[in-house]
Amino acid sequence: MLLGRPLSLADLEDVARRGRPVAICAEARERAAASRRAIDAIAAAGDAAPAVYGINTGFGALAETRIADHDIRALQRNLVRSHACGVGPDLGDAEVRAMIVLRAQVIALGHSGVRTEVLDLLVELLNRGVCPRIPAQGSVGASGDLAPLAHLALTLIGEGEARFEGQLMPSAVALGKAGLAPIELAAKEGLALINGTQYMTALGALALRDAAALCTAADIAGAVSLEALMGSKRPFDERLMRVRPHPGQAGTAGNLRALLGGSEIMQSHADCPRVQDAYSLRCMPQVHGATRDALAWAAEVLTREVNSVTDNPTVFLGTGGEGGAELISGGNFHGQPVALALDLAAMAAAELANISERRVEQLVNPALSTGLTPFLAPHSGLHSGFMIAQVASASLVSENKVLCHPASVDSIPSSAGREDHVSMGSISARKLAQVIENVRSSLAIELITAAQGVDQRRPLRPSAGVAAAHAAIRRVVPELAEDRPLYRDIAAAAELIRGGALIAAVEEAVGSLN
Repeated sequence: MLLGRPLSLADLEDVARRGRPVAICAEARERAAASRRAIDAIAAAGDAAPAVYGINTGFGALAETRIADHDIRALQRNLVRSHACGVGPDLGDAEVRAMIVLRAQVIALGHSGVRTEVLDLLVELLNRGVCPRIPAQGSVGASGDLAPLAHLALTLIGEGEARFEGQLMPSAVALGKAGLAPIELAAKEGLALINGTQYMTALGALALRDAAALCTAADIAGAVSLEALMGSKRPFDERLMRVRPHPGQAGTAGNLRALLGGSEIMQSHADCPRVQDAYSLRCMPQVHGATRDALAWAAEVLTREVNSVTDNPTVFLGTGGEGGAELISGGNFHGQPVALALDLAAMAAAELANISERRVEQLVNPALSTGLTPFLAPHSGLHSGFMIAQVASASLVSENKVLCHPASVDSIPSSAGREDHVSMGSISARKLAQVIENVRSSLAIELITAAQGVDQRRPLRPSAGVAAAHAAIRRVVPELAEDRPLYRDIAAAAELIRGGALIAAVEEAVGSLN
C-alpha cells in the first residue's frame, strides 16, 4: 500500500490487522522533502529568524517563549519526553499499527515539514513488526492525541518500550533487533509527530470496520430467530422499503429476503391467525437499517480524517512570496469531528444489541415462543437452558447504555487555559471499541439461542440462508442436550462472527449480502 495517496478504512485495516506492506509513493516523498526544505530555511536563519510556533518557540501556553537556535533539537526531544504521560492498559498491536499508518500518512501529504528519514522509519516500524508500547489513556483530543502519539514518537528516538516478535523490550533494543536505528529529531519534528487525531482515528476506524460486519451478522441472527419463532417475512417486502427509502433499511430488508427464501418452517404457518410479529422481528429493517446509515456517515467522516493534515503549524508551499512557503497556525488537530462521529457510532451499534436481546427474550419466554420449550431447555425445570444467557445479554445491553453517554459533550481546559475547549475524542473511541465487543457477544448469545429454537422446529427445515447459518453455528456449538456452561459456546459464536466465518458460510448459500 502506498502512503501519500488516498486511503480507505479497508486499507488501514489491512495494514493494521493483516500486515499488508507499506511504502511511500514517489510524489509524496517529494512533497515531504519540499516541505522540509521550508523548515530548514527557517532553522538556518538561526536566532535571526522570526518566531515560528513549533520551530523556535515553546508549546501551548509557552508559545511566546523564544527558544535559542542551539536548543532547537533539545526542544523537540524534550517535547516528546514530557508529553509521554499515558496511563492505563496498553493498546493492542493492531491499534498501534493503525496509529503509525495514520501518522505516516499525515507526513506523506506534504504539509508537515518532517524529513523523509523520519517518514521512512515510521514505515519500517510497520514492515519490520516493531510496535511501540502505547498506553490507552491520557488524551483529551486536542491539541490532538498528544500523550499516545508521544509514546509512539519515543520509540523513534530509541526511548520508551516496544514489542518485537511478541516480546516487550526497550525501544532501542527492539529497533536494533529489527535492523533499525533511532533518529534524532530536528526542528518541528517532535511537534509534527504528536500533534493530531491519529489515536482516536485509528481506534475509531478499526471499530467501524467491525461495526459494519456486525450489521450483517445482526441480520443473520435476526433471520435465525425469526425462523425459530415462526415469524413472517412479509414486513421485509421491497414495496414497503421503496415508500420509506432509507438506504440502510433497504439493505437490511434485502438481506432478510435473501436469508429467508424457501423456508419450510415459514410455509408451515402461512395460514396461522397471527397478524403481526413483535417489533424486534418485524422492525429489523428499520432498526438495523438506521444503525447502518449512522455508521456509514461515521465512516465517511473518518475516511476524510484518514486523508487529512492534522498537525500544527501547517506548511503551504508557494504561498510565501517568490516561491517560498508559509506556515499557518490553526486548529486542525482538534478532534471534534471524529469525536461526534464516534459517539454517534457507539449509539448506533448499541441498538443492534438492544434489539437482539429482545429477540432472545422472545425465544426463551414461554409466553412468547409458541411451540418452544421454556428457556429452550431440553427438560424444563430439571434444566434451565438459556435462561441466564438472556440475562447475560441484558447485562451487556445495560452496560452499553452507560457507554453511549457522549464523551464529546465534555471539555476540561488544559495548558493554562490556552487549550480551553477539547474534544475528548479518545474517550469516544475507547467507548466505541467496548460497545462493539459487547454487541458481538450479544449477537453470539442470540445465535446460539436461536439455533436451539430452529432445532426444536424439526422436522421442518428452515430457509437455505438460515440453514447455512445454523450449520456454521453447529460446527462450533453443539445442540444443548442437557445443561452445560454456556460461556464457551458464547465465545465460540463470537469468534464465528469476529473471524467472518458466519457471513462467509451464509453468503456461500445465498450470495453476497449487504
